[in-house]
Amino acid sequence: MHRRSVLTAVLFSGLLLQLTVAEPAAAEPAAVAATHVRHIVLKSGWQTVNIGDIAHTPGVLHLLEQHLPDVTVTLWPNNINDGVEEMLTKRFPKLRIASGSINAEGKASTPELTQAMADCDLLLHSSGPSFVAEKHVRAFVQATNKPFGVYGITLGTISDETAALLNQARFVYLRDSVSTALTQKQVTKCPLVTFGPDGAFACDVRDDERANTYLASKGLSDGQFVCVIPRFRYTPYFLIHNKPLAETDRTKYDFSLAHAEADHAKLREAIIALVRVAKVRVLVCPEDQSHMAIGKQYLVDPLPDDVKAQVVWRETYWRTDEAVSTYARSLGLVSMDMHSPIMCIGNGIPAIHIRFKEQTSKGIMWNDIGLNDWLFDLDEEVDGKRIIAAALDLVTNRQAALARVTAAQSVLHKHQTESMAVIGRSLKK
Repeated sequence: MHRRSVLTAVLFSGLLLQLTVAEPAAAEPAAVAATHVRHIVLKSGWQTVNIGDIAHTPGVLHLLEQHLPDVTVTLWPNNINDGVEEMLTKRFPKLRIASGSINAEGKASTPELTQAMADCDLLLHSSGPSFVAEKHVRAFVQATNKPFGVYGITLGTISDETAALLNQARFVYLRDSVSTALTQKQVTKCPLVTFGPDGAFACDVRDDERANTYLASKGLSDGQFVCVIPRFRYTPYFLIHNKPLAETDRTKYDFSLAHAEADHAKLREAIIALVRVAKVRVLVCPEDQSHMAIGKQYLVDPLPDDVKAQVVWRETYWRTDEAVSTYARSLGLVSMDMHSPIMCIGNGIPAIHIRFKEQTSKGIMWNDIGLNDWLFDLDEEVDGKRIIAAALDLVTNRQAALARVTAAQSVLHKHQTESMAVIGRSLKK
């Protein structure tokens, strides 16, 4: 470098240094304000043994992506094992993940969670069967004093301790009208306690390749089969996790066994009608890891031979993305479990839900979104007899079935848009 060039560079560097030292305070706040990115920590990912519990996470992530695209999201999961993390990061490549817990002193167990707690503007409790992560939310609030909200849960009972925490929330969305009415009576200081659909309605993960391969191997053609899902009245988690039957589980398991034949007999009759009358095939498939054995014993094995020849029993569990891709190729779903119907309706697929009182009030959401004609109660004898007619109508009266789905989606989209706007406003306070 020439001597003149060196001298010029030194003088210029000195000028920059003087400018930097002279006015740091005036420039910094504006720069910080301009670059601040709003940040949500999503508490979700309850377990992986049920594709519905998996679906809450991509569903809420999809809604945040769609309605709040400039917001950074960090997932704080309970469990995203068994390929679920890979599924999520494939669908949401910008997603941050912060595993870990918060101890009694308010310290996070991982650097990622420590950073998320420091950076975020809001903790969002995802959809679920209850206030699943109540203890985690309480720890977060005590440690950070930052706002939180709850998105699309069912509540059957509310303790004084739970009500006190929910009263601190910016908003609480309940996924069925029964839970909404109960919570509005007991949580009176939260600014907004209202109905908000389960986040799983927005689940759009797909694995078309895996679904196509499986369906081809079973000779199932697009639009030529109906999916059917069984279940016990109480999920036998001891079987799923291969643990001994504890005394606390025995009563529930005995109760489920006592009702299993009568409950599934109604579903078998619908399968027989679909095969013999509607001339379509049936895929008996799972929502959780106990359903394969239940489906074989109570649905497939007792069928007449001519019907059984047209029924495929899926003997292996699957991931949410493959399930959604499979449902999308079917004529529709008849299910005793809740979240496969939710995912179907969200993806434009007709779905009948068969409930019973042991499933809590969550099934009432079918009435709340205008699908009364597709909700049946096994505890009501008249409903049991109507399942067959509804299943046949789903197949034979296609335009009406699809129009019903579209109408339900309109209700969902309205509530989703409104709720996401509330979350967006909560980030500004």
